[in-house]
Amino acid sequence: MTTANLRLDGKVAIVTGGAAGIGEAAVLAFARAGAKVVIADCDVKGGERVLGAVRAAGAEGFVVACDTSRASDVESLVRTRLDRFGRLDCAVNNAGIQGTIAPTAECTEENWDRIIAINLKGVWLCLKYEIEAMLRQGSGAIVNVASNFGIVGSRGMPAYSAAKHGVLGLTKTAAIEYAKSGIRVNAVCPGPTKTPMIGKILDAQPDLAAVIDGIEAVQPIGRMGESAEVAEAILWLCSDAASIAVGSILSADGGYVAQ
Repeated sequence: MTTANLRLDGKVAIVTGGAAGIGEAAVLAFARAGAKVVIADCDVKGGERVLGAVRAAGAEGFVVACDTSRASDVESLVRTRLDRFGRLDCAVNNAGIQGTIAPTAECTEENWDRIIAINLKGVWLCLKYEIEAMLRQGSGAIVNVASNFGIVGSRGMPAYSAAKHGVLGLTKTAAIEYAKSGIRVNAVCPGPTKTPMIGKILDAQPDLAAVIDGIEAVQPIGRMGESAEVAEAILWLCSDAASIAVGSILSADGGYVAQ
């Protein structure tokens, strides 16, 4: 493998949930690798902030308001990108929510439906329209952002874990369906990761700092991951350096699921 294999010069990428956290880090990794990046997010203001960093890196991009649980939004997202850049080389289906934490018997139907709609249906909708675009050009790489809780269960997160397990099933299915069409579909499974969401939770509930300490204590590497570390894994899966990776489930969790 050479450094050149990690370059994405001239390629076009979409990152959903690109206005913060892992999505933002992925956007910036693609920009630094030479790609043109479409930042898709409900938070347009946050997307514009990230776009400023993309341009500062010397890359081209734009922001599209998108609710990935709505087919019309996702179809419009892909169409807008095609109108602007004419092709789609890479897609990172990262948009997702945690939802309310509660045991299975206490999870509300509203909470279940919202989490499944965004975290699972949203990934399927993205795959549907991204694959259609990539089939027309005969190539492409897609990375679905799942979770370590797509591999193992998590107390208090039944809908989230179910959705992320579903994302891995979608990944494997789409991967074997379209591999011979030149489209690679893979997934990355982050573990506990430092994102703005964690900061907001601690600001609102400082007593949860001990919980965070507990999470870090059970990590084999002794700390939470950084968004940029997960982004590098995503970049690799989308690059030519990962040309043999098809249907792969890459854990980027500091060893959590290896225990």
